[in-house]
Amino acid sequence: MLKRVFIPNRGEIAVRVIRACRELGITSVLGYSEADRESLAAMIADEKICIGAAAPLESYLNIPAILSAMEVTRADSVHPGYGFLSENPFFIEVCNASRLVFIGPGPEQVRLMGDKSEARKIVRKNRLPVIPGVDSLIDIKDAVKQAKKIGFPVMIKASAGGGGRGMRIARTVDDFVAFWPACQQEAKNAFDNPSLYIEKFIERPRHIEIQVLGDHYGDILVFPERDCSLQRRHQKLIEESPSPAVDFSVRKRLQKIAKKICKVIGYNSVGTIEFLMGAKHPYFMEMNTRIQVEHPITEMITGFDLVKAQIEVASGEKIRFSPSVVPFTGHSIECRINAEDPERDFLPCPGKITHLVLPGGPGIRVDTHIYQGYIIPPYYDSLLAKVISYGRDRQEAISRMQRALEEMKIEGVSTTINFYKKVLEHPVFQSGRYYVGWLEKILSGMKDRQSSVLLHRGTNG
Repeated sequence: MLKRVFIPNRGEIAVRVIRACRELGITSVLGYSEADRESLAAMIADEKICIGAAAPLESYLNIPAILSAMEVTRADSVHPGYGFLSENPFFIEVCNASRLVFIGPGPEQVRLMGDKSEARKIVRKNRLPVIPGVDSLIDIKDAVKQAKKIGFPVMIKASAGGGGRGMRIARTVDDFVAFWPACQQEAKNAFDNPSLYIEKFIERPRHIEIQVLGDHYGDILVFPERDCSLQRRHQKLIEESPSPAVDFSVRKRLQKIAKKICKVIGYNSVGTIEFLMGAKHPYFMEMNTRIQVEHPITEMITGFDLVKAQIEVASGEKIRFSPSVVPFTGHSIECRINAEDPERDFLPCPGKITHLVLPGGPGIRVDTHIYQGYIIPPYYDSLLAKVISYGRDRQEAISRMQRALEEMKIEGVSTTINFYKKVLEHPVFQSGRYYVGWLEKILSGMKDRQSSVLLHRGTNG
């Protein structure tokens, strides 16, 4: 077993890894930025060391500083969490060369699946379902020709990244020509790679993903699916497991595909295979070679600790579970509570939390790094907490989440709590008939109504 795990990350995921280390009897060493000196993670870690200034490039993305800190603190391994260096193959190679265990997959796997075009080629080569599309395009004339062959509408995506960057839906040739340069520039800025790929756009799809866990002995576990279709600007907001749109036969097919992909690439850590599903037909979209933000809902319905398992596998242990398909009971929902103002187009709201009440009770879990008096820095993403509910069925999970959101109080900054209350009581969410794009339609309608009210007030003012 590893003895000293270095954690160059922040927020709730750093807290989550520290807690997993403590349960395993491992010393946690936090690498924090100047802005996170007073963070909860810094308070509860066994040891800590500052790795740089507030800006991510000077701290959480500063590989030389992180390596120096690991040497000084005598760490034998590093857990990257998610974001920052979690999917950086160069960082993994440097760790390996320094005889430091990277708690995650190897650099070859990260590099292969990190390039979406290459990942699609691997999946297609093994006769697994991929959305019709064309990879690694640079020239706009060639791209237009390929888009016409596929048939509009099409989705333009960055070959080397995610998070919604370099992504547009083109419904006509004119749209395509207008969006292409902007997508290339975004891809270049975000990933230093202007290459794009295009794929057929599926109307009203579901975003479904399968959690996987592999070890160094060729064993692969596959878990029940998560539904991540409730998104804004390609960023997930609410997730649930199992999906209300997936039946037993579709679940088995998704798990079979995910397991085969892991076997083909020799995967040996936690990861997630993501699919876009039209009707009952799933298509491979991408693989994330790290722990996901939404992993708690899988833990809630399976009783499986994914972060501890990830550390154990990295230590060289064999997966201690059989069979290869993990059973589940009940239903779980996660809401990502962000420091954002929905009334102002979800504008980030850093500042001081003056009053805090966290929910509890049966079936409620809160993963967070905030506390009363905590000052939210402006340098990072706006995630404050993940509220996770569990119920014997979907309706009980919804009811418990609604209760939790009523109990939760965060004052001093704007948050998305009230927005989630409205989403959860909406008939479409209650029925489970939502899809990727539905939430943005609701938001657009809310914005139009607000504009109408403001215009009416102005006319009578």
